[in-house]
Amino acid sequence: MQRKVLGRDHQDMLFSAALILPALLITFIFILLPVIDSVFKSFLAYKVKNIISGTPGTWNQFANYIKLFNNDKLIPAVQVTFLFVVSTVLLQFILGFALAMLLNSNLAGSRIFRSVMMIPWVVPTVISALIWMWIFQPQYGLLKFLVAFFTGGHITEFAILNNPKTALSGVILAALWKQIPLTTLLLLAGLQNIPQDLMEAATVDGASGVNKFFAITLPHMRSVIRVVLTMAIIDNFKQFPLFWTMTGGGPQNSTTTLAILSYREAFVSNNLGSGAAVTTVWMVLMMLVVFIYQKLIGSSEVD
Repeated sequence: MQRKVLGRDHQDMLFSAALILPALLITFIFILLPVIDSVFKSFLAYKVKNIISGTPGTWNQFANYIKLFNNDKLIPAVQVTFLFVVSTVLLQFILGFALAMLLNSNLAGSRIFRSVMMIPWVVPTVISALIWMWIFQPQYGLLKFLVAFFTGGHITEFAILNNPKTALSGVILAALWKQIPLTTLLLLAGLQNIPQDLMEAATVDGASGVNKFFAITLPHMRSVIRVVLTMAIIDNFKQFPLFWTMTGGGPQNSTTTLAILSYREAFVSNNLGSGAAVTTVWMVLMMLVVFIYQKLIGSSEVD
């Protein structure tokens, strides 16, 4: 009996499938299944007592969503989330790009600074939150000491995280300290891949630094910028440890994002169905923002 021998192309396809299968299984089991389960539970009257008793939740259609929109919790949380995401992503990109441009020059000690600047990114998020809580501490924090020192002791009340008007700014500052290093490193890698012969030719032609930036740097950095901003949007949309550790959503719900609201509904109010509803809205909004951003930046690409 003659054995059938697979061609080289079929062997490569089977080998590729065998390599990618574990990743697909892990993605399906640990990402897709929990997402599907969360969306399903958002249409149930499902509480902690259901888990303890082992009884399934009862189908209540859109009751969880109607309750969220009627209790004036969801819309403020959406507003705080968008304000945080937009502010953090824009500042993170601007400051990260400026640092990347600086490090891409012949600055003395730039290689050492590249290594040192990654320390905030390596530090766990909860530890970063605790560090900034100590800095913002209203009685003996470092920031209060510096303000008192430079103002001659005229300013004695300086409680950023305890003030509803400034609490979100404090969390944004902590998020920037944590996230700017990676953004800078990714943008720096993109800057170093720009062909130097184009820059030299532009210099010979008498192009200014601003002209070279908009005509050469930005077009060649477009794909890197696209990835960096997409990562930043997703990372900040799902930000939870900083908020919960630093403010817990307060004061007066001024830092209550969708992440905080989801946790409160599920594990503080013990209403897992309502928490799943917030998570579903949260996920849909994040996907919508990323989709719109990808469309906008895709339509502006130069052929």
